[in-house]
Amino acid sequence: MPYKGKILVVDDTPASLRLLTDLLKAEGFEVRSAISGELALGAATQNPPNLVLLDIRMPEMDGYEVCRRLKANPLTRDVPVIFVSAASETDEKVRGFEMGAVDFVTKPYQRNELLARVRTHLELNHLRNNLDDLVEARTAELKESEKRLRKNLIDSITALAAIVEMRDPYTAGHQRRVAQLAIAIASLLQLSEEQIECIGLASVVHDVGKIRVPAEILTKPGKLTGNEFAIIKEHSQNGYDILKNIDFPWPIAQIVLQHHERLDGSGYPNALLNNQIPIETKIITVADVVESMVSHRPYRAGLGLDAALEEISRNKGKLYDPLVVEACIRLFLEQNFNFSF
Repeated sequence: MPYKGKILVVDDTPASLRLLTDLLKAEGFEVRSAISGELALGAATQNPPNLVLLDIRMPEMDGYEVCRRLKANPLTRDVPVIFVSAASETDEKVRGFEMGAVDFVTKPYQRNELLARVRTHLELNHLRNNLDDLVEARTAELKESEKRLRKNLIDSITALAAIVEMRDPYTAGHQRRVAQLAIAIASLLQLSEEQIECIGLASVVHDVGKIRVPAEILTKPGKLTGNEFAIIKEHSQNGYDILKNIDFPWPIAQIVLQHHERLDGSGYPNALLNNQIPIETKIITVADVVESMVSHRPYRAGLGLDAALEEISRNKGKLYDPLVVEACIRLFLEQNFNFSF
């Protein structure tokens, strides 16, 4: 059953405020409303909600200032804020994200889209707030046996991967397909069973840091601005921060951090060079590039297998590990590898 939380709706237009309040109440949410920024801050401080839906263009105190104050208050700084506004310019949206908002819904909104985003962010925030307790309880249970440890870790990883896909339907299945190709490359290179298992699990969560990237940016059909791309690039570090305290028997967090590094030091976030990047990361990097180029994205159609193999072949030894590239090409051209889902 979806998590039902407390929602604070803020809008200076009575009709809009009533419409949104009634819509959410009809879906079973506990809703409070505020017709000004000052009233919203008072209500949020007195009884912190689980989500705030916030208009931008309000008199006396606009939505940006309300959001800034919410994020500055220890009692409300972790409450997700979704801007619901007629503002539609990219600069206005980026400013909202910079203030700490997690999403942006443009008026007039579609009822089903708004409800989907509300449910998603409530669920994500609920999971995030309970992650430490969840991990601690899981770890205590998993110490009972190695077999149970592996099974529950796989379940946890699958759940994290599912959260990312829930926010970005355009790339649903991407992490699983990357895992499929990465495991096949690792097997062809005759890596150990431990390394192959590590590669498979790290692949499944390599983009988990996109949980912290606003959905508006993830699904944007046009070209990203410089600020938006900078936010996207933070997903490697975000993924590391999410996974680093989980007691995996493999360096999963480190691999997630490094999956956009390149042999010549042109990657991110740490501009690592060839000998600083482990083979597990090099394999996932190539699998990620190939799957991303083959698949459709909101901003472009799939480029096809030929273009993907040309990319890794042209940059073999510069951006991508030569042995990994050769194994990947052999899989497709000699062993008829195909993504099965």
